[in-house]
Amino acid sequence: MQNLAKIGCLRIGEAGKLESGNALASTLCRFSGAALIAACWLLLASGSRVLGQESHDALLDLMIQKGMISQDEAIKVQAEAEANRTNELKHAMSSMGSKWDINKAVKKLELYGDIRVRYEYREATTPLDDRMELDRFRYALRLGLRGDLFDDVYFGLRLETSTNPRSTWVTFGGASPGPFGKSNAGIDVGQAYLGWRPGGWLDLTVGRMPNPLYTTPMVWDPDLNPEGFAERFKYTVGNADLFATFGQFIYQDNGPSYASSALMPYLYPPGSPRQQTSTDTSILLAWQGGFNYRFTEKISLKAAATLYNYIGLATNQIMANYSGGVGDTFIGEGAYGGTNSMTPVNGLTSENGVAYNQVGVNNLMVVEVPAEVNFKIGKVNARVFGDYAFNLDGADRARAAVKALAAQNKLQQPPGSPPLLTYGPQLNDVAAYQIGFAFGNGDKLGLATGSVSKKNTWELRTYWQHIGQYALDPNLLDSDVFEGRGNLQGVVVALAYSFTDNLIATVRYANASRINDKLGTGGSNLDLPQINPIQHYNLLQFDVTLRF
Repeated sequence: MQNLAKIGCLRIGEAGKLESGNALASTLCRFSGAALIAACWLLLASGSRVLGQESHDALLDLMIQKGMISQDEAIKVQAEAEANRTNELKHAMSSMGSKWDINKAVKKLELYGDIRVRYEYREATTPLDDRMELDRFRYALRLGLRGDLFDDVYFGLRLETSTNPRSTWVTFGGASPGPFGKSNAGIDVGQAYLGWRPGGWLDLTVGRMPNPLYTTPMVWDPDLNPEGFAERFKYTVGNADLFATFGQFIYQDNGPSYASSALMPYLYPPGSPRQQTSTDTSILLAWQGGFNYRFTEKISLKAAATLYNYIGLATNQIMANYSGGVGDTFIGEGAYGGTNSMTPVNGLTSENGVAYNQVGVNNLMVVEVPAEVNFKIGKVNARVFGDYAFNLDGADRARAAVKALAAQNKLQQPPGSPPLLTYGPQLNDVAAYQIGFAFGNGDKLGLATGSVSKKNTWELRTYWQHIGQYALDPNLLDSDVFEGRGNLQGVVVALAYSFTDNLIATVRYANASRINDKLGTGGSNLDLPQINPIQHYNLLQFDVTLRF
């Protein structure tokens, strides 16, 4: 194409006069420039259906280089084309009859979740080598909506399958009536929370929330969403990010908090105080402080210290057929007796089919110290991680368990029967620890736990874990790893691969054995409650997860 700048004397025949030729050329030059700009605009506007933004930019750059249009003209064309595309989108949405009407207070809105399917095999054996197996297919759904509002407010809502607080999994064929029943396929509220984040240093949350604490599955099942209040603080000093998190979680509502004795005569005989003082709301308090220090771009250390304690625990009257709830004394023993029982196993037994208390949180003041070191091995991300927890009241918890067991046995056995327990409290089972290693080729680790995904990435994660009988809250333990029980130790291995940016395959294996053969394996998990103590435990899981 001939350069328009060179058509200074555009001629209309050889006989054209110079003056008229120059005037006409000037007019045609102006007309040609305007025509080019209009052509660019039309090309960009119409081409928006088939060309990407990068193609538009390249075309404009070429025209500027050739001197066909100026930089200002290109900017104007691009702005007008963008406005045209926006109007076309609005028109298209309007023609589709969309009914979505987002409130103007919403700055950002995200729909997210995952669909998971699993094959699972669980096996638990007793001290007598009796065995129970679970061989099943399962599915789980989580669907959430979260967003940011103006004035630094945010919110979250997530629906999920299963009523179990420590699991969203539902077993194929497990509904009744069947086949293909829906009685176990309900949708429940897993998260519902509001938050306020006025700056980078403060974050306040209230509701049923994702766990705000830095922790591990050794102490908290990842599926648990605590209810209550959380306050998070953050401050950066040089290469160190300092953080503090405080939680006031409503553990159990023991209402009514006040009742006149006349309204509840079965609890308050004549002459008893009118105010019911033994049913305060049970609250789990968490106090955490920690840091994340970056030594280099490739090496960092994160660690924290957390203190947990419980207030407002409500106690119950222990009877021969009732061993109490979360506010009563944890016993943790199961279905096998000592030398004076019908089953010659070094453990304890419940009489008349009554289970001993597996859920009590008495005498728990736990210090937890999770930590991790992140680094690179070549192009591979790696992490050494661990967790240590110690119950400061563990010895008293062990003594209380023996005392409560003896008291309940006395209620269950005929007068004059010898005690089932032939040994004293086990005072050394008051600590828990975990040590592990993970590495993978993704931008960051977390594929094996389902928190990240990227096409063609893989991750291997393995750790050793030990949980003493009186070390931790039995109601928070991971329900998959070691069946959510105490007094077990063993190894966990997980390997994950992401086929696409959204599709992950994971295989997981766990093997554990009983630590102290004089104690049961206390815990309240719903998968294999028939066996306590568990002598050996095996778990195999194959998961396919679609994240969105």
